[in-house]
Amino acid sequence: MEINSLRLVAGKQGGKGKKKELEFFPSCFGFWEWKICPRSAMCLVMAGKKIIAICQSGGEFEADKDGSLSYRGGDAHAIDIDDQMKFNEFKMEVAEMFNCSISTMSIKYFLPKNKKTLITISNDKDLKRMIKFHVDSVTVDIYVMTEEVVALDVSNMPASRSSRTTLSEAVVPVDAPLDMKDDMVDDTTYPDVSLGLPLDVVDDTTHVDVDAQITMPNEISPVLPLSISNEEKHVKAAQQWQNTITGVGQRFSGVHEFREALRKYAIAHQFAFRYKKNDSHRVTVKCKAEGCPWRIHASRLSTTQLICIKKMNATHTCEGAVVTTGYQATRSWVASIIMDKLKVFPNYKPKDIVNDIKQEYGIQLNYFQAWRGKEIAKEQLQGSYKEAYSQLPFFCEKIMETNPGSFATFTTKEDSSFHRLFVSFHASLYGFQQGCRPLLFLDSISLKSKYQGTLLAATAADGDDGVFPVAFSVVDAETDDNWHWFLLQLKSALPTSRPITFVADREKGLRESIAEIFQGSFHGYCLRYLTEQLLKDLKGQFSHEVKRLMVEDFYAAAYAPRPESFQRCLETIKSISLEAYNWLIQSEPMNWANAFFQSARYNHMASNFGELFYSWASEAHELPITQMVDVIRGKIMELFFTRRTDSNQWMTRLTPSMEEKLEKETVKVRPLQVLLSGGNTFEVRGDTIEVVDIDHWDCSCKGWQLTGLPCCHAIAVISCIGQSPYEYCSRYFTTESYRLTYSESVHPIPNVDRPMEKDSSLVAVTVTPPPTRRPPGRPTTKRFGSQEVVKRQLQCSRCKGVGHNKSTCKELL
Repeated sequence: MEINSLRLVAGKQGGKGKKKELEFFPSCFGFWEWKICPRSAMCLVMAGKKIIAICQSGGEFEADKDGSLSYRGGDAHAIDIDDQMKFNEFKMEVAEMFNCSISTMSIKYFLPKNKKTLITISNDKDLKRMIKFHVDSVTVDIYVMTEEVVALDVSNMPASRSSRTTLSEAVVPVDAPLDMKDDMVDDTTYPDVSLGLPLDVVDDTTHVDVDAQITMPNEISPVLPLSISNEEKHVKAAQQWQNTITGVGQRFSGVHEFREALRKYAIAHQFAFRYKKNDSHRVTVKCKAEGCPWRIHASRLSTTQLICIKKMNATHTCEGAVVTTGYQATRSWVASIIMDKLKVFPNYKPKDIVNDIKQEYGIQLNYFQAWRGKEIAKEQLQGSYKEAYSQLPFFCEKIMETNPGSFATFTTKEDSSFHRLFVSFHASLYGFQQGCRPLLFLDSISLKSKYQGTLLAATAADGDDGVFPVAFSVVDAETDDNWHWFLLQLKSALPTSRPITFVADREKGLRESIAEIFQGSFHGYCLRYLTEQLLKDLKGQFSHEVKRLMVEDFYAAAYAPRPESFQRCLETIKSISLEAYNWLIQSEPMNWANAFFQSARYNHMASNFGELFYSWASEAHELPITQMVDVIRGKIMELFFTRRTDSNQWMTRLTPSMEEKLEKETVKVRPLQVLLSGGNTFEVRGDTIEVVDIDHWDCSCKGWQLTGLPCCHAIAVISCIGQSPYEYCSRYFTTESYRLTYSESVHPIPNVDRPMEKDSSLVAVTVTPPPTRRPPGRPTTKRFGSQEVVKRQLQCSRCKGVGHNKSTCKELL
């Protein structure tokens, strides 16, 4: 008789409670599984379920951009395992499978849905946990790693810490015992600095060195990224560094190399040391444990810069001192350890450095040590901030040499410290003059580099309403004087006679500087900055919702095309707050309201149009100044090439975004009625009655003048007189002008980090870093200025569209 299932009924003692029915089913592996019936949400699997373990060995792990690990290469075999299997049996089977030694083999796996953390299997419990974690899986990937044990040459190596035996006879010991306690140097120049951990700080005239005495934890959790056992890690460290000090007669290029070798040696052999003498020509070191005779002395060979070990006593009697005194670890040592990983992962965080150093070497750093080590490594990879400032004269010269027609200049203060730098590439200047609207956005962003500073920028809008970088400047601070200087340089770089409309803040001296330097131009106040100032100056206690309503009405007033609609919006604000109404009336509406503005800003009302450009600076703000500027140059170069290539594929007369806008206006023409006249003025009737002057490109709705594209009323007239709407579009929106905008190229600047040649005419110019330094604490990640209350867009209550309200709605319903 074949049994398909068994059913048991279980109830609570005393007859109370719901009964639970359990069914047993034969599993695919030949074992019985029991489950609570489908009516229950809980499912249990009895012991004995098998999982197929895919064992892989001989390959390598590669880190992806998101930090996940992928295994490449090697061989693979499969075996089935269950939670009854012992770890030793499993390990022996795997060792036999790959023909490797059990003693040098470690076995690891990933947790489900986690490819960033390798878990080590080192005992029966670990093996059972792995099976439990993968209970819902049919297979599990196992990674077998082997390490070759390097046989130590005891003829010239000190013995291990476990035996504490002396150095081989080949190494000459110290002639006589020394009372290290009596002649220990106590100098107030080298105080102990507390950073949460005890530190030994040693200094001399040529070297500054911080040796962190780090306490080694008694126990390290195995469930950590890329973790293997503490013992295995120290074996790895010993294999790498236990030969860095070989004994008397060993030579080094200088004291710095000797110190680094000594630190690695101490880490490999698990002891801490203290400097007895430490200067540019001699180093004497003893074990930090009280009474331990271990000692080494090295000094300079006469007539050379070489450092040679003259005496060494390799005997340790400080059994167990490793736990109480820890290892020697310095910032420069941390930098050398993380250098390669920092190249691949520039955003390597100090807390991750702390974890990785602890896992790899058993050394517990604090956050400050990891941060300083990262700073040193970054400087070694990217170059010195100080050197970058000194290269500015050469860098500016190279910009103008490789990009003829470009403008690059800098100034320094009386003490030769950096003051400001201005850069504008020929391709940008040419593109703005030939293909862009005479419209410039002025804005700034704070830099979070070592020496802080501010980036000032002038950006334009291309024919497709894309950000077009024109010029930028790095200054020590955002001041009235620096903005005035920036505009002076911009005027020199842009010898144009056409009036320019600026969209910018009215503060920071910009109102006076624009009027003085660009005479005859127009200044449209940035609504974002006006809103911030309005909310700041309001003295009444208004709720967030009331403020939001006032801001919406303020924006509606600014976008209103005619004075009557402008006044209606202000009356609404007046009903909420008379103070706000008076503030807006006194804020020069002719500089921010469409109804009164004397020039065209094409409905661009805020100066932060160039956010794309500022994001480039934010990505490169931690680089030295010359590299940061070169990164921005590279971004501009790539932008020009990409947009030039894309535009070559366009088949339309206008740019894509302008074609779309014109098409939307054309759809609205159908219900309109045009009354023809003998002159150039026409009456157009629809929901409203508008007057169109075809010769002056003017419509009483003001849509044509505000956007540069014919409004629906103008298109109706143009169609009636048998002409094409394209003939009445601003030339800046044509594909031809767009291609002209990006016709020039930004060229690379080779050898930007090359030091200036001695015969250069600029060699006498000295530029040092500005005195401003980055303040302590974590830098802010948000840009200053924008308030949460202005982030919400206008929404029309009539058509539910965004960017306008009911009074300015033109949609046909």
